[in-house]
Amino acid sequence: MADVLTARQGDTLDELIWRERGLGAADIGRVLDLNRGIADVDAVLPLGTQIAMPASMAPAARTLPLIQLWD
Repeated sequence: MADVLTARQGDTLDELIWRERGLGAADIGRVLDLNRGIADVDAVLPLGTQIAMPASMAPAARTLPLIQLWD
């Protein structure tokens, strides 16, 4: 079963999957395969566009880089 993400105003596909799942350019191919025809849409997704995400593409753990005073 696939999860569904919804585009906000001004979203691009890579921005949407990064914001919602922490995924990058290496993951776009699998998302495009699941959403046939989405590559034919303008670079900016129409507001409310539903993007199916493979269930195996779980959100990445978001970590902040360690900042040290004397780096």
